[in-house]
Amino acid sequence: MAQAMGHSRHLDPAVLAEISRLDLRARQVVLGYVSGLHKSPRKGYSVEFAEHREYVAGDDIRHLDWKLWGRADRLYIKQYEEETNLRCHLLLDISESMRFGTGPLNKFDYAATAAASIAYLLLRQRDAVGMRLFDDDLRGVVPLSSNWHSIHNILQMAEPIKPKRKTDFSVPLRDFADQSGRRSMVVILSDLFAPLETIERGLQLLRHRRHEVVLFHVLDETELTFPFEDNTKFVGLEEMPDLVAEPRSLRDGYLEVVNEFLAKVRRMCASMRIDYMTVSTGDRLDKTLAGFLAARGRVVRASTRRS
Repeated sequence: MAQAMGHSRHLDPAVLAEISRLDLRARQVVLGYVSGLHKSPRKGYSVEFAEHREYVAGDDIRHLDWKLWGRADRLYIKQYEEETNLRCHLLLDISESMRFGTGPLNKFDYAATAAASIAYLLLRQRDAVGMRLFDDDLRGVVPLSSNWHSIHNILQMAEPIKPKRKTDFSVPLRDFADQSGRRSMVVILSDLFAPLETIERGLQLLRHRRHEVVLFHVLDETELTFPFEDNTKFVGLEEMPDLVAEPRSLRDGYLEVVNEFLAKVRRMCASMRIDYMTVSTGDRLDKTLAGFLAARGRVVRASTRRS
């Protein structure tokens, strides 16, 4: 899959940063991703046929059933197991720490572009998608819908956001779990700038409600590598103080703490059967989307077995 999608320059964060509007960035990502998939026609589709549905404008004509058209004189699309409807809530972190970035896109811009791209892909497959913003509380809602108008609501809600508050996982995820209704997929995009115990408590609430959870841990490339050399002023976010330091003396200790935190989060997610991915703002967007589609495929297959 990586080779098939590797030729699209629009998946590069440096190129996406040149596009100021979120909707244009997300469209470029999806177009580049899909054009890569077309080189391998069966990618994203199960070989097991499920059912027909009537053709609507915008459907991929590669999946038209021409034999059925010859008999019925109407156009129908072949649906496969991977295409069966999914309900997906996107939870996008808008806390102040998401403003940080040293590359073409800061963490929030990268996460928002990834979320909008996922929404485009889901709606393209006739799945239902909605979005909530959160920091220390839930801040906005686009209800679940498979209507194409939902993408405009998602983009309009995310585009003007300027992250400025603290992160809290336990309160917004508790409230979301109380409001979310029946079992769905929940995709969280966050830098997890919060105490581990509150993250764990929030995720447990979602799993207790039997939601399938995908967690994209979005970090700036420098947060993962700490490449700083000269005396540097680190500006505090989310009520943390500023710090002037000599980075080389801190690097080993910093990386040890970060890697230990990442390992704890991975183990925690594994214990709750949550799909977890560490994502760098320097990563191409195809990596993020491929991770999501892999998780989606697991949910669809599990749902098929349960039914």
